[in-house]
Amino acid sequence: MKSLNENRTPLRRAGWAAVVYLIAGFAWIAFSDTLAEAWFPDPKTLSVIQTWKGSFFVLITGVILFSVLLRQLTKDRALLNLQHRQRQALRERERQLQILMDNLPGMAYRCLYDPDWTMKFVSQGCTKLTGYEPDELVNNRVTSYAALVSDASNQQLFEQVRVALEKEESFSLEYEVTRKDGSRIWVWERGRGVQEDDGSLHLEGIILDISDRKVLETELEQMATRDPLTGLLNRREMSRVLDEELQRARRYQRPMAVLWVDFDHFKDVNDTYGHAAGDSVLRAISRLLLGSVRSVDSIGRFGGEEFVIVLPEMDLEEAQETAERLRRKVAEEPQPLGNGEAVPLTISVGVAVYPDHGQTASTLCAAADKAMYLAKDRGRNCVAMAHLHDQVHNQ
Repeated sequence: MKSLNENRTPLRRAGWAAVVYLIAGFAWIAFSDTLAEAWFPDPKTLSVIQTWKGSFFVLITGVILFSVLLRQLTKDRALLNLQHRQRQALRERERQLQILMDNLPGMAYRCLYDPDWTMKFVSQGCTKLTGYEPDELVNNRVTSYAALVSDASNQQLFEQVRVALEKEESFSLEYEVTRKDGSRIWVWERGRGVQEDDGSLHLEGIILDISDRKVLETELEQMATRDPLTGLLNRREMSRVLDEELQRARRYQRPMAVLWVDFDHFKDVNDTYGHAAGDSVLRAISRLLLGSVRSVDSIGRFGGEEFVIVLPEMDLEEAQETAERLRRKVAEEPQPLGNGEAVPLTISVGVAVYPDHGQTASTLCAAADKAMYLAKDRGRNCVAMAHLHDQVHNQ
């Protein structure tokens, strides 16, 4: 291929044309004179023939030269027109690509595969996404893109990209970015590696702001696990937590308590003040209970005005003391109705402890529920222990 290209250089082509022309010219002069002398021995005739022979030679060479130049200039013009159209098409594609990148909802980028994610190109969407102007990120002029991501996340991202590059696949990443104003957003990145002719490796892709989607995901997750009125765990999630804590207690042979809480005469609150006031009371007591237990404890609303509290690592005596403390706090603090007024309220609590009152979640709940109804029978505002019907406390 190299020798072929060298043979087609303008200098070689012009040289070959000149050589061919000189050989043809000398051959014409040499052989045409000999033939003319042989065919026309008369000197006068020969002189006329020589004159016409020279003119014919000039005519022929002129026609050949004209044809060659015309052919070459036509090809050159066609080539120039083609190059002009290609440049126009390239400029049009560049314009379209620039418009597309500038109107992307995120940031298109091209960067080195290095610890700094050194940007070689970023689109105008960089400003809206990160708060930095494009030229501030290119070649790390003001800051590197890696500086916008936490060190722990950078290590994970680098590893995920490395695995994708080894498999020659695209990569998709989700991580948090700190913007220029200090605010944090969630982004989604999609890209792939590009091997250059010089052997260097670049990454090309797009980065989108997905903060709204993350907020929605969090809300949906909370809707799936939280009671919409009180914000406590809902019945399904509370049952899952109870099963997990029971397995842990069984594995490590440790106690675990379950409190079953029910509001006394709560129907009277709804009937007297309305359901909106009842909802306000439920929310207030939920906050009170949540702020009165340990961080390892879990509280859930099983429905209506029934609450379940799971107390890991708590034996019978400690569970009874906790239940009594919660009963007193509720009784001593009037609950707001949401209209500036407050109403006194009490609770009845049933207590069951693993392994004394049950080996499974269902038996523990049933024992605690039965103890709660025992507290109701004993006059409400009570704490009752499962299977110990004579130990009902009302202080």
